[in-house]
Amino acid sequence: MLLPKDPYILLSFLNARLRDQYADLEDLCASLDADEQSLRETLAGVDYRYDPVYHQFIPITSKEV
Repeated sequence: MLLPKDPYILLSFLNARLRDQYADLEDLCASLDADEQSLRETLAGVDYRYDPVYHQFIPITSKEV
């Protein structure tokens, strides 16, 4: 599957999939044949990080839980 190139559309796409279909980011990446590190880096570039507690990408400025 081709993932969106725009980081904000990618963010929305990934968070929707994480919410609706996948147990965690690792499961999503395995299913979509996506590179987890690349996704993390792309979204870090727009100040988002994956938070396993919230099960989504959240703003980097959010408190760590």
